[in-house]
Amino acid sequence: MRILLLCLMLVLARASWADVPVARVNGVEIELMRLERYFSEYLEAQGRALTSIRNPTLYKRLRDQALDELIDKELLWQEAQRRGIVISDEQVSAHVGEVEAAFGSPAIFERRLAQAGFDRAQYTDYTRHEMAAQQVYAQLSAVDAPSLAEVEAFYEANRERLQGVQNQSDNPSVIREQGLVLARATLIGQREAQARQAVRQRLREGAKVEVADRGP
Repeated sequence: MRILLLCLMLVLARASWADVPVARVNGVEIELMRLERYFSEYLEAQGRALTSIRNPTLYKRLRDQALDELIDKELLWQEAQRRGIVISDEQVSAHVGEVEAAFGSPAIFERRLAQAGFDRAQYTDYTRHEMAAQQVYAQLSAVDAPSLAEVEAFYEANRERLQGVQNQSDNPSVIREQGLVLARATLIGQREAQARQAVRQRLREGAKVEVADRGP
């Protein structure tokens, strides 16, 4: 019954919001259909299916999270345009070709595009936007590699936790060497996550974002 209710809510949303954007980002509208497409991708990336979400509160929370990510993607695309980042036709074609090949059949690929509300031209344009947004995101969130002193300090401060996840050895020098490698990777990962969050926050602060009433 709850699954049917969620499906009904989705149908009603389509009917009542057909011509109403769910958000505007610096004046650029994000339509309901675009959100629905991305919501499917968002759930798939988390290993979820729409029919598995039986709690309306959880459904709304996940959908709001998907919309927030979509707003960030639009901001990144706009930033890519400001910076003059251009993704060539060859790059886009190669990427689309890889995706198509992964489905094993052009017919299956075309069917999946249709199910997602795309034709090939629309998907090609979508791919170009995604690639440009990812490129500018990588540029803006790049971090310097930590120094050896920083890695060693991080290792000493987190020795117990790091040793708990690394391959153990009877050789103390090997244990330390492995620990430093893991410490460096962990430290870089933390810094990259902080940089990505800072990029999103900075783009939001300089933007005009209007979101339709999400309800209670």
